[in-house]
Formats: sequence, C-alpha cells, structure tokens
Amino acid sequence: MAATYTSLELCAGAGGQALGLEQAGFEHVALLENDLHPCNTLRSNRPDWPIIEADLKTFNAKAYEGVDLVAGGVPCQPFSVGGKQLGLHDERDLFPSAIRIIAECRPRLILLENVRGLADKKFSGYRKWILSELYRLGYQCEWEVINAVDYGLCQARLRFVLVGYLGSPPLFLWPKQVKRTVTVGKVLRDLMGANGWQGLEAWVKEADGIAPCLVGGSKKHGGADLGPQRAKKDWLRLGIDGKGLADSAPPADFQGLPRLTNAMAARLQGFPDDWHFASKKTATYRQIGNAFPPPVAKALGEALISWLETDDRADSPHVAEIYSEQPDVQLELVVG
Repeated sequence: MAATYTSLELCAGAGGQALGLEQAGFEHVALLENDLHPCNTLRSNRPDWPIIEADLKTFNAKAYEGVDLVAGGVPCQPFSVGGKQLGLHDERDLFPSAIRIIAECRPRLILLENVRGLADKKFSGYRKWILSELYRLGYQCEWEVINAVDYGLCQARLRFVLVGYLGSPPLFLWPKQVKRTVTVGKVLRDLMGANGWQGLEAWVKEADGIAPCLVGGSKKHGGADLGPQRAKKDWLRLGIDGKGLADSAPPADFQGLPRLTNAMAARLQGFPDDWHFASKKTATYRQIGNAFPPPVAKALGEALISWLETDDRADSPHVAEIYSEQPDVQLELVVG
C-alpha cells in the first residue's frame, strides 16, 4: 500500500490547491481559511475535510507538529502589478504568519505560491528575508516562476512558487512541461453551446488561443469581470466580452460577443465540472479567479512526494547564491 503523506493547508480558498494535492496523494490534517464563502465551498465539496475558519495571524499550528507538508497561497494583493505593490507594508501580507506557522509545526516540506510580481526586483530584499528566515529554521528553499499552461491548463497563468525541504534535500525536480494542445474554443465548446447557440462553430474557430490569466480581485476591489484593460483586449481576440460574466450560455439566436459563465471560468482554472461554489455570482468568481489551479497543484504535489522518497542527497544549486548576502529587510518574527 502506498504511503500516505499529510498536509496542512493555509489560505485554502475554494480548494484548488487542496484538491490537486489530494489527487497527488496528500491527506489534509486541516485546511485554514478565514472567508465564509470559500469555507462553505470546501464543506460543500469535501464534508470530510477538517476545515478551520480562522485568521492565519492568530492560528497556532503546534498541534500539527510533524505534518509532512505546509502548503498555501498567501494573499497576492501586496505583490500584484494590478495593485499598489506595498509588499510587507500591506496589511494583507501573511508571509510572516506563514513562516511562524512553519516554525510551530516543523513540516518536512513547504509549498507556498504567489503572483509573478513577487519575483520583481523591488521585492528582492523581502525574498531574501523570507529565505533567510526559513534557512534559519532548517529549510533549504528555491523559487521558480511557473506557467499553468505548461501543466496542461488552457490559461497563461504565471505564479511564483517556493518549495522547501527540512534538512539536506535531494535535488528538487520541477514537473516537466506538457505539450500544449488545447484552445479556449475546444475547452469551452460544450459549455458555450449548451443552449444551442447557432454561432458556436464560428466562435470555436475564433477562440483558437490560450486564455489570459483570470483575475479574482480582492474584497476591497474587483468585481465579476475578467481583469484589467489589457486582459480584456486579450479576451476580445478570443471572441469573448471580458467586461462581465453571463448567468448562462448564449441562447440559440444570440448575436455579438459572448461572456464567460462561472462554470466556464472554473473549467479554465482546471476545476472539475461538479465542483460546487457555495456563493453568489461575484463571490463565486472571486473564489475561482483567486484559486491555484488543481492540475498545477497535483503536478507539484507529485513532485514533492518524489522529493520525499528520493535518497540521492544534493544541496540545492541556488543555496549559495541565495544566502551569500544578508537581507536588507529587517522584520522580527515572533513564534508563539
């Protein structure tokens, strides 16, 4: 019987990362989320998952000492190019809380993801601080910018991913890229034609590319549309009106540009069609747009399990470079 590995999920959201890790072979000992809507979504789809509705800043993880993996996608708004990029000065930045939780429960592995903006030069000092704190706790880590389209998703979704290993790790092998064979038209054909739209075939031919990144926005800003102006232009090239969401697929006699439904957005994110989002339209889209795609999480989860099961020890090639300089960000990390 295959070994079972355990995971503590932070900022679980609608469950995209948790679902992918489950598919990879992880069993969740707890899933932490402070927003009622995603919590209801998680409970609706996985009533057996141990969901904790709580604030990451006050959560104590000592009860989960020895868990194999701490995984999560801490809020991206402090680093997103679509925002003010306040970084550590943004009240929504939860990297210090995530590091504190790691210190409390001492997982064997770490998986943290965020937006591509965190890789920008302006955050180099903060990245060094994160790596230095984790190294002080005994973890060797490395960052990588990945694109969801390279994991089989029909979406150009760049994420900045950190993996970490407690002790002296084997070389981490990032998942191999898959062949790009899908288009928006092919992926959404049945959903877009659900009401017998007569213009379906012409639209499928027009929508012959990869979707731009879905953007969920935040509670303070963002609504049920498909992102900033540049994204709307990309959607337009695919024959999609990105200024809002539709409640249903186009009717048979529809003329003009169709809009995506939440079901279509969820499929572009890699959620299974039967994944139920327990909230109204805008809150549902926010959950979908902010999710980590399950197929990407599954691929990373499988790579992490292989990392644990590999005996060939070799320091990460990035370690010397990462720790050769002291971070120019000074924060005090308090472990309860």
